[in-house]
Amino acid sequence: MNMTTENLKIVSLDVKDVRFPTSLGAHGSDAMHVDPDYSCAYVTITTAMGKKGNGLTFTLGRGTEIVVAAIKSLTPLIVGQTTVDIYKNFGSFWRSLTSDSQIRWIGPEKGVTHLAVAAIVNALWDLWAKLLNKPLWQLLVDLEPEQLVAAIDFRYITDVITREEAITILRDAKVGKDERLDVLKEDGYPAYTTQVGWLGYSNELLEELCHKYLAAGFTAFKLKVGRDLNDDIRRLKLVRSIIGDDKELMVDANQVWDVQEAIDWMKKLAGFKITWIEEPTSPDDILGHQAIAKAMKPLGIGVATGEMCCNRVMFKQFLQADAMQFCQIDSARLGGVNEILSVYLMAHKLGVKVCPHAGGVGLCEMVQHLQMWDYISLSGTMNGRTIEYVDQQHEHFVDPLIIKNAKYQLPTYAGYGTTFTGETLAKYEYPNGTVWIEMFGKGLYQSPKQL
Repeated sequence: MNMTTENLKIVSLDVKDVRFPTSLGAHGSDAMHVDPDYSCAYVTITTAMGKKGNGLTFTLGRGTEIVVAAIKSLTPLIVGQTTVDIYKNFGSFWRSLTSDSQIRWIGPEKGVTHLAVAAIVNALWDLWAKLLNKPLWQLLVDLEPEQLVAAIDFRYITDVITREEAITILRDAKVGKDERLDVLKEDGYPAYTTQVGWLGYSNELLEELCHKYLAAGFTAFKLKVGRDLNDDIRRLKLVRSIIGDDKELMVDANQVWDVQEAIDWMKKLAGFKITWIEEPTSPDDILGHQAIAKAMKPLGIGVATGEMCCNRVMFKQFLQADAMQFCQIDSARLGGVNEILSVYLMAHKLGVKVCPHAGGVGLCEMVQHLQMWDYISLSGTMNGRTIEYVDQQHEHFVDPLIIKNAKYQLPTYAGYGTTFTGETLAKYEYPNGTVWIEMFGKGLYQSPKQL
């Protein structure tokens, strides 16, 4: 295939609203999000030569149409561009997407417009990896430090890390790369499961899933908390009685508490040997998280957050303030791979472990690439680090992730793992997919045409 500049021009950007009816089984339910329908805005970027890149941003059902509209508003900034020019100085192109003088006003670099940027940028990285016939992790590993750093917009974060520092860090981390790659090929990257912990699950299902994932080799489990203290204590007792005291146990409040309430509540749960409390309060409250982290330290409990931390500037402040001990980047909340790389670099410099948020549609598929790049090319360690795993929606992707012995296996396919099967799109595109039409007919959901 002739990869001339003309052939590499982007000729179209398509976006679809894809939704899965997960609320029917209480999958994904927590104290804040009681009835999520796991969904995404799904982008396909096509070049003149017919090569396609796919990217997505995760949502919970209603509102996905708003993200789709935001993506359409950004489309003129992408169509007509040449991929060679984009990838040559990806950081500058990323800034052009986030700094459109009119669209920026309704961000900036946060909210719906940033979710839209994430889907587009993720599609561009998927396309780049496919053009080079490499998995995304390998594309990142193979980039020279100067090339990788050129993908990052350092505006607003140079008080913590500069372009030159980042290059030096990446150069120094080259030592031992081949050995670390061999470790991943042989063994994979450790995962923890949230599958046991959804708040809407019955006791029977909770017990069944604990036994299932223990048998599958998992040694770390996460439970949703925050709705009722006595119920949290009961469920944590139940889980500890099954998994034993030697396994790791994390809890996640999904932002429902005030600061003092979080401290008081967690003091009552500390006896269960909790590794971290995740999202104990508003995801925007940096000083609140700092206060909680300080109160949790004597109890041996860390604070984890980041899945709703909307940009590198907020991450910078969380890291500076020692307000998070576990940094949970999200592959679809930040503005795609470019911005995520900057957070990894800041976390590395400031000595904070990155344990990505995953679980929702495509998030596990994406973050495995990022965390494996981090191990090979940046941190060089898996110590105290793990990737979230939820066993949902993987079958809808052309290249689903592979878990063996509770470890993510090194992806070998080209791209970012974000391409849906044709069958999935035919069934679950909202509102005209066959599954949705059938559910509207049964009265399980109300058709948007009736609203």
